[in-house]
Amino acid sequence: MEFTERIRTERGELVLRGRAGHYELISNGVFLMDTRSGESERVLIRAALAGIEQPRPRLLIGGLGVGFSLAEAVRTDASEIIVVEIEPAVVQWHRNVLKPFSAGALDDPRVRVVTADLAAWFTGTSDRFDAICLDVDNGPGWTVFDHNTGFYRPSGLAMIREHLRPGGVLAVWSASAERHFAETLTRVVGPVRTVRVPVGRGDPDVVYVASCEG
Repeated sequence: MEFTERIRTERGELVLRGRAGHYELISNGVFLMDTRSGESERVLIRAALAGIEQPRPRLLIGGLGVGFSLAEAVRTDASEIIVVEIEPAVVQWHRNVLKPFSAGALDDPRVRVVTADLAAWFTGTSDRFDAICLDVDNGPGWTVFDHNTGFYRPSGLAMIREHLRPGGVLAVWSASAERHFAETLTRVVGPVRTVRVPVGRGDPDVVYVASCEG
């Protein structure tokens, strides 16, 4: 049985398509993600928290997607998990058809979902976190929306760094290796560890983990 929900947003058309128990998100005809694996999204959380000595850390996830990152986060000892997701429809889908993939995490008392543009939200808050996990696009080399390129530039990374506690970690998901981005991340945030996650076909997904030393 096939399932399709199609909506119009300020950013264009957003489609949730389902078949044989799995779903995929498509924005303006561009594939974003699906529910068939999710290993690299889970690695995003594990790699970020592995670099933190702080017990019961505060965690920010930029982008809800199909929920694998949030599902992994609620399995940890994080004291608070804030998810910033720009599309209200995506949040609503996690209250019904996508709920199994986020493990019902929206009901976890540690979880707070903010429906907002992540860059705008950063500029309006003084909150600081032990770990920030960024997965709002297909990575620095393949942004679906032009305004998301700012996250991967020195100014955007510096803005994110201001929301890290001392010793905090920024983890960034990417659909491919981006050497120049890793160099920028090292320069702006701190030493970078690169984690490659094999996929069924093509180049591996990549998680960049930068540790803030001051």
